Parts: sequence; structure tokens; C-alpha cells
Amino acid sequence: MPKITFIDPDGSKKECVASAGLSVMEIAHLNGVDIEGACEGCMACSTCHVIVDDAWFDQLPKASEEEEDMLDLAFGLARTSRLGCQIEMSDALDGLVVTLPRETHNLIG
Repeated sequence: MPKITFIDPDGSKKECVASAGLSVMEIAHLNGVDIEGACEGCMACSTCHVIVDDAWFDQLPKASEEEEDMLDLAFGLARTSRLGCQIEMSDALDGLVVTLPRETHNLIG
């Protein structure tokens, strides 16, 4: 099974086993990682914003225009920012590293 490492804003790391086919957001929720995901993965918010490690960013499928629009609402946007709900884990992403932003803005509720 692939693994993913989440890095908190304070620098602490949590490595998690990641079932292929689940999103980064779903894996975070299953492992007690603090990602909100207010819209529950339907790409209607930016609260599952993660910053993908530079070494992994180009290995991900390109973000859709809809994802780019949602990312425009994210706090602390970086060049490698993505929505966790849009990154589907696979064996090819074994070892993926993502950093959580310092804060998120929930415009839904």
C-alpha cells in the first residue's frame, strides 16, 4: 500500500498508509490529520488545500480549471498548491509528501 506524509505547519510529520483510490483529504480524515474538507470533497471550497512537495508536484495530474478557481480562494497559496480532495492516491504516488497550510478560510458555513 502506498504511503503519504503530512507535514503540519509546525513542521511535525505524520506518515500514513494510503489506500489507492482514496483522496489525500479522505486519507487525512481517516488518520486524524487536521484537514477540514468542509464541502466533503465536492470541490466547492478550498479547506482541503495542501502544498505538495516540489519533488512530487510534477508527478500529479494537472489541476482542472475548476480546481484552479477554488485554489484562488485558498489562504497561503503556493506554486505547488492543490486541493486534497482532487489528488487520488495510487501506487505511483507512494511516498507523496504534502504540507498543511497555516490556516484555511471556510466560505461555506
